[in-house]
Amino acid sequence: MKNVVLIKEIYIEAFKNLGSFILKNYLKVFAWFCFILIAIASYALIFRMTTGYAFQ
Repeated sequence: MKNVVLIKEIYIEAFKNLGSFILKNYLKVFAWFCFILIAIASYALIFRMTTGYAFQ
């Protein structure tokens, strides 16, 4: 739980002092989009590894 709070604080601090409202929202959306893409790629890799796909 402590790690989650630390990550939350880092995330809040990263966007706190940005000036432009549009830029701030754009970067938040972009960050979540990147997290989702990383999650999809991780899922695909784990799925391939567990089903015995040969990486050649």
